[in-house]
Amino acid sequence: MRASIDGALAAHAPVDAPATWVLSNHDVTRPVTRYGRADSSFAFESKRAGTPTDLERGARRARAAALLAMALPGSMYIYQGEELGLPEVEDIPFERRQDPMWHRSGGVDPGRDGCRIPIPWSGDEPPYGFSVDGAARPWLDQPDDWARLTVAAESEDPGSMLALYRAGLRVRRQAPWGTGAFTWLPSGDDVLAFARGDSFACLVNFGPEAVPLPSGAEVLISSNDLEGGAVPHDTTVWLLNPLGQGERGR
Repeated sequence: MRASIDGALAAHAPVDAPATWVLSNHDVTRPVTRYGRADSSFAFESKRAGTPTDLERGARRARAAALLAMALPGSMYIYQGEELGLPEVEDIPFERRQDPMWHRSGGVDPGRDGCRIPIPWSGDEPPYGFSVDGAARPWLDQPDDWARLTVAAESEDPGSMLALYRAGLRVRRQAPWGTGAFTWLPSGDDVLAFARGDSFACLVNFGPEAVPLPSGAEVLISSNDLEGGAVPHDTTVWLLNPLGQGERGR
Protein backbone atom coordinates (compact mmCIF):
# COMPACT_ATOMS: atom_id res chain seq x y z
CA MET A 1 0.00 0.00 0.00
CA ARG A 2 2.75 2.43 0.94
CA ALA A 3 4.75 1.64 -2.18
CA SER A 4 1.67 2.25 -4.32
CA ILE A 5 1.01 5.59 -2.64
CA ASP A 6 4.64 6.69 -2.90
CA GLY A 7 4.81 5.67 -6.55
CA ALA A 8 1.66 7.55 -7.51
CA LEU A 9 2.62 10.73 -5.69
CA ALA A 10 6.14 10.66 -7.13
CA ALA A 11 4.84 10.15 -10.68
CA HIS A 12 2.55 13.19 -10.43
CA ALA A 13 4.95 15.50 -8.59
CA PRO A 14 7.06 16.65 -11.60
CA VAL A 15 4.00 18.17 -13.28
CA ASP A 16 2.25 19.18 -10.05
CA ALA A 17 -0.82 17.13 -10.95
CA PRO A 18 -3.19 15.57 -8.42
CA ALA A 19 -3.08 11.81 -8.04
CA THR A 20 -6.14 9.62 -8.60
CA TRP A 21 -6.98 6.63 -6.41
CA VAL A 22 -9.06 3.54 -7.20
CA LEU A 23 -9.69 0.32 -5.30
CA SER A 24 -11.50 -1.52 -8.08
CA ASN A 25 -12.93 -1.32 -11.56
CA HIS A 26 -14.86 -3.44 -14.05
CA ASP A 27 -11.83 -5.65 -14.75
CA VAL A 28 -10.74 -6.78 -11.28
CA THR A 29 -12.12 -8.87 -8.42
CA ARG A 30 -14.28 -6.80 -6.09
CA PRO A 31 -12.48 -5.65 -2.91
CA VAL A 32 -14.68 -7.54 -0.45
CA THR A 33 -13.68 -10.79 -2.14
CA ARG A 34 -10.10 -9.89 -3.04
CA TYR A 35 -9.19 -8.66 0.45
CA GLY A 36 -10.66 -11.81 1.95
CA ARG A 37 -8.00 -13.99 0.34
CA ALA A 38 -4.51 -14.94 1.46
CA ASP A 39 -3.15 -13.11 -1.61
CA SER A 40 -5.06 -9.85 -1.82
CA SER A 41 -3.21 -8.54 -4.85
CA PHE A 42 -4.89 -8.94 -8.22
CA ALA A 43 -4.04 -11.47 -10.88
CA PHE A 44 -6.40 -13.48 -13.07
CA GLU A 45 -4.61 -16.64 -11.93
CA SER A 46 -5.77 -15.91 -8.35
CA LYS A 47 -9.41 -15.77 -9.49
CA ARG A 48 -9.59 -19.46 -10.28
CA ALA A 49 -12.63 -21.36 -9.03
CA GLY A 50 -12.24 -22.67 -5.51
CA THR A 51 -9.91 -19.95 -4.20
CA PRO A 52 -10.60 -19.74 -0.43
CA THR A 53 -12.22 -16.46 0.60
CA ASP A 54 -13.20 -15.05 4.00
CA LEU A 55 -15.88 -12.50 3.06
CA GLU A 56 -16.24 -11.19 6.61
CA ARG A 57 -12.55 -10.41 6.77
CA GLY A 58 -12.67 -9.05 3.23
CA ALA A 59 -15.50 -6.65 4.10
CA ARG A 60 -13.61 -5.40 7.14
CA ARG A 61 -10.50 -4.79 5.08
CA ALA A 62 -12.51 -3.18 2.26
CA ARG A 63 -13.93 -0.70 4.77
CA ALA A 64 -10.42 0.14 5.97
CA ALA A 65 -9.14 0.50 2.40
CA ALA A 66 -12.00 2.86 1.53
CA LEU A 67 -11.15 5.32 4.32
CA LEU A 68 -7.46 5.05 3.49
CA ALA A 69 -8.12 6.00 -0.12
CA MET A 70 -10.45 8.86 0.86
CA ALA A 71 -7.76 10.38 3.08
CA LEU A 72 -5.13 10.58 0.35
CA PRO A 73 -4.45 13.82 -1.54
CA GLY A 74 -6.09 13.88 -4.95
CA SER A 75 -9.23 12.39 -6.46
CA MET A 76 -10.91 9.12 -5.56
CA TYR A 77 -12.95 7.07 -8.03
CA ILE A 78 -15.56 4.59 -6.82
CA TYR A 79 -16.57 1.69 -9.05
CA GLN A 80 -20.31 1.05 -8.96
CA GLY A 81 -21.25 -1.39 -6.21
CA GLU A 82 -18.03 -0.86 -4.28
CA GLU A 83 -19.91 1.50 -1.97
CA LEU A 84 -22.39 -1.30 -1.24
CA GLY A 85 -19.71 -3.84 -0.41
CA LEU A 86 -20.83 -6.16 -3.18
CA PRO A 87 -18.78 -9.36 -3.32
CA GLU A 88 -17.53 -10.97 -6.51
CA VAL A 89 -20.20 -13.28 -7.92
CA GLU A 90 -18.36 -16.52 -8.63
CA ASP A 91 -21.14 -19.05 -9.26
CA ILE A 92 -22.42 -17.72 -12.58
CA PRO A 93 -23.75 -20.62 -14.69
CA PHE A 94 -21.61 -21.40 -17.71
CA GLU A 95 -24.42 -20.62 -20.14
CA ARG A 96 -24.89 -17.13 -18.63
CA ARG A 97 -21.28 -15.97 -18.75
CA GLN A 98 -20.58 -13.08 -21.10
CA ASP A 99 -16.86 -12.29 -20.84
CA PRO A 100 -14.79 -13.31 -23.90
CA MET A 101 -11.92 -14.13 -21.53
CA TRP A 102 -13.93 -17.03 -20.12
CA HIS A 103 -14.82 -18.32 -23.57
CA ARG A 104 -11.27 -17.98 -24.94
CA SER A 105 -9.82 -19.88 -21.97
CA GLY A 106 -12.26 -22.73 -22.33
CA GLY A 107 -13.72 -21.93 -18.92
CA VAL A 108 -10.38 -21.98 -17.05
CA ASP A 109 -10.33 -18.23 -16.49
CA PRO A 110 -13.54 -17.08 -14.75
CA GLY A 111 -13.19 -13.68 -16.40
CA ARG A 112 -14.70 -10.42 -15.23
CA ASP A 113 -18.43 -11.09 -15.16
CA GLY A 114 -18.38 -11.47 -11.38
CA CYS A 115 -17.78 -7.75 -10.82
CA ARG A 116 -20.24 -6.67 -13.54
CA ILE A 117 -23.49 -7.89 -11.99
CA PRO A 118 -26.33 -5.28 -12.10
CA ILE A 119 -26.62 -3.07 -9.02
CA PRO A 120 -29.28 -4.02 -6.43
CA TRP A 121 -31.39 -0.97 -5.60
CA SER A 122 -34.34 -2.16 -3.53
CA GLY A 123 -36.65 -5.06 -2.78
CA ASP A 124 -36.25 -8.59 -1.49
CA GLU A 125 -35.53 -10.51 -4.67
CA PRO A 126 -33.94 -10.05 -8.11
CA PRO A 127 -33.88 -7.78 -10.01
CA TYR A 128 -33.89 -5.63 -6.82
CA GLY A 129 -35.32 -2.60 -8.58
CA PHE A 130 -32.69 -2.64 -11.31
CA SER A 131 -35.42 -3.13 -13.91
CA VAL A 132 -39.20 -3.05 -13.69
CA ASP A 133 -41.21 -6.19 -13.06
CA GLY A 134 -41.77 -8.09 -16.27
CA ALA A 135 -38.81 -6.50 -18.04
CA ALA A 136 -36.30 -8.54 -19.98
CA ARG A 137 -33.83 -10.55 -17.90
CA PRO A 138 -30.60 -8.59 -17.17
CA TRP A 139 -27.44 -9.62 -19.00
CA LEU A 140 -26.21 -11.22 -15.76
CA ASP A 141 -28.33 -12.49 -12.89
CA GLN A 142 -28.09 -11.07 -9.37
CA PRO A 143 -27.71 -13.52 -6.46
CA ASP A 144 -30.81 -14.44 -4.48
CA ASP A 145 -29.17 -13.33 -1.19
CA TRP A 146 -28.47 -9.70 -2.10
CA ALA A 147 -31.56 -8.20 -0.42
CA ARG A 148 -29.38 -7.01 2.48
CA LEU A 149 -27.01 -5.31 0.02
CA THR A 150 -29.51 -3.11 -1.79
CA VAL A 151 -29.21 0.66 -1.64
CA ALA A 152 -32.53 0.81 0.19
CA ALA A 153 -31.51 -1.73 2.84
CA GLU A 154 -28.08 -0.23 3.46
CA SER A 155 -29.53 3.28 3.64
CA GLU A 156 -31.42 2.14 6.76
CA ASP A 157 -28.37 0.51 8.36
CA PRO A 158 -25.92 2.91 10.09
CA GLY A 159 -23.30 0.18 10.12
CA SER A 160 -23.46 -0.63 6.41
CA MET A 161 -20.75 -0.14 3.82
CA LEU A 162 -22.91 2.52 2.14
CA ALA A 163 -23.22 4.43 5.41
CA LEU A 164 -19.43 4.35 5.81
CA TYR A 165 -18.85 5.65 2.27
CA ARG A 166 -21.39 8.42 2.72
CA ALA A 167 -19.91 9.45 6.07
CA GLY A 168 -16.34 9.32 4.80
CA LEU A 169 -17.12 11.35 1.68
CA ARG A 170 -19.07 13.88 3.76
CA VAL A 171 -16.08 14.45 6.06
CA ARG A 172 -13.73 14.44 3.07
CA ARG A 173 -15.63 17.28 1.43
CA GLN A 174 -14.96 19.35 4.54
CA ALA A 175 -11.20 18.93 3.93
CA PRO A 176 -10.25 18.59 7.60
CA TRP A 177 -6.58 18.54 6.55
CA GLY A 178 -6.65 22.06 5.14
CA THR A 179 -3.87 22.72 2.65
CA GLY A 180 -1.09 21.00 4.56
CA ALA A 181 1.44 18.68 2.94
CA PHE A 182 1.32 14.89 2.96
CA THR A 183 3.91 13.35 5.32
CA TRP A 184 4.51 9.80 6.48
CA LEU A 185 4.49 9.37 10.25
CA PRO A 186 6.75 6.99 12.17
CA SER A 187 4.97 3.69 12.73
CA GLY A 188 5.57 -0.01 13.23
CA ASP A 189 5.70 -2.59 10.46
CA ASP A 190 1.99 -3.37 10.80
CA VAL A 191 0.80 0.24 10.74
CA LEU A 192 0.49 2.80 7.97
CA ALA A 193 0.26 6.37 9.27
CA PHE A 194 0.45 9.71 7.52
CA ALA A 195 -0.34 13.32 8.25
CA ARG A 196 -1.77 16.05 6.08
CA GLY A 197 -0.77 19.34 7.59
CA ASP A 198 -0.36 19.72 11.33
CA SER A 199 -3.82 18.74 12.53
CA PHE A 200 -4.92 15.65 10.56
CA ALA A 201 -3.66 12.09 10.45
CA CYS A 202 -4.81 8.79 8.99
CA LEU A 203 -3.79 5.57 10.73
CA VAL A 204 -4.33 2.08 9.31
CA ASN A 205 -3.71 -1.00 11.43
CA PHE A 206 -2.85 -4.01 9.26
CA GLY A 207 -1.59 -6.10 12.16
CA PRO A 208 -3.29 -8.52 14.55
CA GLU A 209 -2.80 -6.43 17.69
CA ALA A 210 -4.78 -3.29 18.55
CA VAL A 211 -2.82 -0.02 18.32
CA PRO A 212 -3.39 2.64 21.02
CA LEU A 213 -4.68 6.01 19.88
CA PRO A 214 -2.36 8.94 20.52
CA SER A 215 -3.21 10.85 23.65
CA GLY A 216 -5.46 13.85 23.05
CA ALA A 217 -6.39 12.89 19.48
CA GLU A 218 -9.99 13.38 18.34
CA VAL A 219 -11.49 10.60 16.22
CA LEU A 220 -13.25 11.94 13.13
CA ILE A 221 -14.31 8.60 11.69
CA SER A 222 -13.31 4.96 11.92
CA SER A 223 -13.88 2.13 9.46
CA ASN A 224 -14.78 -0.26 12.29
CA ASP A 225 -15.59 0.03 16.00
CA LEU A 226 -12.63 0.97 18.16
CA GLU A 227 -11.59 -1.12 21.15
CA GLY A 228 -11.59 1.39 23.95
CA GLY A 229 -8.74 3.73 23.13
CA ALA A 230 -7.19 1.48 20.50
CA VAL A 231 -7.47 0.79 16.77
CA PRO A 232 -8.19 -2.92 16.16
CA HIS A 233 -6.87 -5.02 13.28
CA ASP A 234 -7.82 -4.16 9.70
CA THR A 235 -9.15 -0.75 10.68
CA THR A 236 -8.55 2.81 9.48
CA VAL A 237 -9.12 5.87 11.65
CA TRP A 238 -8.98 9.60 10.88
CA LEU A 239 -7.68 11.81 13.65
CA LEU A 240 -7.58 15.50 14.49
CA ASN A 241 -4.74 16.83 16.64
CA PRO A 242 -3.18 13.46 15.99
CA LEU A 243 0.35 12.81 17.19
CA GLY A 244 1.11 16.02 19.00
CA GLN A 245 3.95 18.02 17.65
CA GLY A 246 6.31 15.06 17.70
CA GLU A 247 8.76 14.03 15.06
CA ARG A 248 7.46 13.22 11.62
CA GLY A 249 9.33 11.52 8.88
CA ARG A 250 9.81 8.55 6.63
